[in-house]
Amino acid sequence: MKIIDVTTTVVNAEMRNWVFVKIATDQGLHGWGEATLEWKTRAVVGAIEDLKPILLGRDPRDIRQNVRALVKHGFWKVGAIGMTAISGLEHAMWDIFGKSAGLPVWRLLGGKVRDRVRIYTHLGLGDMRAVYGALEADRLAESAAGLVALGYTAFKVVLSPYTHHTVTGEGLRLVETTMAALRGTVGDDVEIMLDFHGRPASAKAALQYVRVVEPFRPMFVEEPIQPGDVQSLAEIRRAAACPIATGERLIGHDEFEPVIAARAVDIVQPDLNHCGGLLEAQAIAAAASVAGIGVAPHNPNGPIAAAAALHFAVATPNHVIQEVMDKSVPWYDEVLVRTPVRREGAWWLLPDAPGLGIEVDEAAAARHPFEQEVFASLEAVMDDGTIVDW
Repeated sequence: MKIIDVTTTVVNAEMRNWVFVKIATDQGLHGWGEATLEWKTRAVVGAIEDLKPILLGRDPRDIRQNVRALVKHGFWKVGAIGMTAISGLEHAMWDIFGKSAGLPVWRLLGGKVRDRVRIYTHLGLGDMRAVYGALEADRLAESAAGLVALGYTAFKVVLSPYTHHTVTGEGLRLVETTMAALRGTVGDDVEIMLDFHGRPASAKAALQYVRVVEPFRPMFVEEPIQPGDVQSLAEIRRAAACPIATGERLIGHDEFEPVIAARAVDIVQPDLNHCGGLLEAQAIAAAASVAGIGVAPHNPNGPIAAAAALHFAVATPNHVIQEVMDKSVPWYDEVLVRTPVRREGAWWLLPDAPGLGIEVDEAAAARHPFEQEVFASLEAVMDDGTIVDW
């Protein structure tokens, strides 16, 4: 079997443009992957075109060898853009491999280690208007009650205000009041995760936010500080009474290794769209497991990314919970002919279709072509004009 073509389809999803990757073979089989990277869409599509000649003529089932070629034969180290492109190509190769074997991808990853996958969503089911910038306690509590009514037993919120090196009393009161409203609305049996988005510019600022949310028992606090500062992250983790998570912006096992070696977190969050794909994510999960660290993959992306995350979760022993954004735009399901993702309350059910089990309606996808993504990040400015982390 040989790869004869690689194409991309871009589907606008407001704050993101989903980048769907399709690999065609000389035996009539094709595979789908996803390489979505917000605000870098055109760069990722160009990277896939640049990588395409390396794959043409190769057997798509030689996944590890093909990924090594994509990474090493480009000479320059690949960053977020290049590794996102490679992740999407890797997903598509797994899809072909599963179809050729007549097996779901999770079987090829080592088989199942659980009978269903626990999931969490965001307020508004991932609608960007509910996820970012909506910090009114009453409004967030109302959205949380709506999720519980739909059967979800876990959700994540972005609560921390834009922050520089120090916090303000107003900011601390906002976080505490909002978390109290959420916990008071959903009760003690619903898990709440807090995404700090790397907004605090110092460990001490992050810890001050952590202190006010600890009494409300968050399942974990995500990205309390910018990625790359392992020493500060470890300081926060040692001082915090609640679990600390990070990893959505780390690329490849190499960038996770210092965090794992320092025991700087309780949970790692590789994004299967960016970290290098399923094989790389398995390596990250295995290293984390040795260190007693759980895995909760990041996934605010499109439907193919969700399918890949489902298969990974089924086969990964230290998987804790999976992020989903399955209603982020009204046409989320419209662009699909078939999906393996089936939700039952707070769980995804095991898929049984060969490959990833997904098929894209290319005509429907074409009705939502590329548009400039909404730059929500431009709001990250302090009152005095200082630009801070979004």
